[in-house]
Amino acid sequence: MRSLSATLLAAQKKSSRLPYLKVEVLDRVAGLARLWWSRLYTGSEADYHHAATMPGDGSLLRARVDPATYQLFLQRVTNPEPQSNFASWSGMGQVSDVSGVALGSEGATVLLFSVDSDQQTIAVRESTDYGATFASPVTVVAAPSPVGWLAADVKANGDAALFYSLSATIYVLLRTSGAWGSPIPWSNSASAITGLTCIHRGDWNLLVCGQDSHGDFQVWSCLYGDGYSLDPGLWSSLAEVSTASSGSNVEFRCPFLGFPGVFRAFFVEKYSGTVSYQRPLWTHSLSTAEFIENLWREPVPFDFSGSYGLALAYSASYVWLSSPSGVWRASLAPAIADITQDVIRLAAQVPGGLEMELRNDDGRFNALGSGAYAAIKLGSEVAVSPGYRTEIGVESSPGLSFWIRSWEHRSQGGKAILLVRGEDAWSLLREWKARRQFAWEAGVQSVFQILRFLFSRAGLELSSLSVSQTITDHSPAFTVHPSDSSLGAVERLLAMVPDVILFHNSRGYVKNPQGGDAVDYAYGTDHPLIEGRYGTSAAVINRVQVFGQGVFYDAPDWGEVSAMGPRLFQVHDLNLSTSAQTQDRGQTQLQKALRDTMGGEVTVPANCGQELYDVVEITDPRAGLSAARRRIEGIRLDYAATKPTVYRQRLFLARV
Repeated sequence: MRSLSATLLAAQKKSSRLPYLKVEVLDRVAGLARLWWSRLYTGSEADYHHAATMPGDGSLLRARVDPATYQLFLQRVTNPEPQSNFASWSGMGQVSDVSGVALGSEGATVLLFSVDSDQQTIAVRESTDYGATFASPVTVVAAPSPVGWLAADVKANGDAALFYSLSATIYVLLRTSGAWGSPIPWSNSASAITGLTCIHRGDWNLLVCGQDSHGDFQVWSCLYGDGYSLDPGLWSSLAEVSTASSGSNVEFRCPFLGFPGVFRAFFVEKYSGTVSYQRPLWTHSLSTAEFIENLWREPVPFDFSGSYGLALAYSASYVWLSSPSGVWRASLAPAIADITQDVIRLAAQVPGGLEMELRNDDGRFNALGSGAYAAIKLGSEVAVSPGYRTEIGVESSPGLSFWIRSWEHRSQGGKAILLVRGEDAWSLLREWKARRQFAWEAGVQSVFQILRFLFSRAGLELSSLSVSQTITDHSPAFTVHPSDSSLGAVERLLAMVPDVILFHNSRGYVKNPQGGDAVDYAYGTDHPLIEGRYGTSAAVINRVQVFGQGVFYDAPDWGEVSAMGPRLFQVHDLNLSTSAQTQDRGQTQLQKALRDTMGGEVTVPANCGQELYDVVEITDPRAGLSAARRRIEGIRLDYAATKPTVYRQRLFLARV
């Protein structure tokens, strides 16, 4: 149960309650602002190697190489705005015809890296005044062969790192206390490198595009340690972000990485088959995930065509995208609309969805997506926070989130309303479909780790309140087939463990319900009951047989079998190779089936902190119940701005 203040807890138990239901619409998905891009510049510059950065004064620096002359050009726009001049460039000299360029900045320091026309000498130009002026180029390293891709960043203390590729090998060159060291090769291997990007945040975090030893094109994440997730000087292994088989005519190239709130990345997907295309894809990490965990949302296409991608730059307020011929901007602050006073009726169910009616007698909701109601768009989040008026003012408890899937304007009988429908976070899992096959070998990742991956592809975080040993220790062979939904895969994994999942706003939590769980709340004593319905039924399953790899377990519930005869359910799973594993699976399936043998529901004045799978005590003398323990398996909140106000919950019950 969500924690409530003493005043809110007291208010919801009073006989004279004053309801307060806070409802907001936020233009975000899974807790992150949706970025709505406005293109501020469209030019005629040719697509080729380029880079961008935003130093500490908020100026926008863009670098590009002209593919016709191989001249390096630089642009600095102070206080960039939609009306700024993004067409003026300054020549910086001739550079390599095949190599990339890189920009990195921190505070007033800006480093611009390029490769000389000999294709092997890497030079740096440094600015200490936010890119207003640059010193002459200084040679950083003379490579033994042609240089391919460059990536660089600067730390807060002025130290820096340059990463560059020679054929299929990546090297790092560190600047410490103003002095450049010697090149250090990575400890990984690839057959080709088709792009490279880097940002320092704790460690040196990289995205690498290339081909593996099988010829498959990959986008990998990789770390070079700086003492945060890895010890200094250590390389992590390559972790797959996206992949395309060698025969698919798809390749990945030109990644760009930044950290405006979370790690955000762009890279190019290039298809060379019939009806070819080359377009950027974007993705982001989860808000609390470390880079080394490699948890990324499913990459999403961006409406632009170009082989060299889109560079990222950002301030505290905006994210900027840059190509040689284009500049885009998006706000990092999600639009918010407080519609608390507009709600006429609301019904919210978890798991399930939302339906609410908003007053529209003055036409306030006739121009959705703009002005005061800019947040109200398809896909926006509706945050529902039940509360009461307490002795210190209005108080509420956040925790319910739904995403808008449709709306209707209704005009009838001289009245006008907006009817909004939404779905909960399970719908985000249902909507994600696997683009290809994902497979885990036995013993590689636990059920919990696979669940976190599946949640991340839908943009959702997964944490834990309590976990079983099975969900963290059991590492099955598991496959997600093309077009499978994340929801279906999650359900298959949950069938292996006793744990359940609930959502608080957009974050999922694993919980291990057990018979001895403490009581979270009581109804029928201080908190009144309006009505109740309590049922007892025979179990749909009362005997489970588990067939593993050379092991077998039979789990009957003898009381149920004696009463109803055997109701058999069989599990066939070659991941189970020990008696302990088959016994655990059998008992898990049996206990899940027995939960439904005590059902029913109670209707109560709204409890602002009630959550799924809480254990409650119910005292209802008319039904012969005194402190009877039940578990909450569903919650429906109903509100209507009538006289008197309707404000109550239906709590769906199960056996503890």
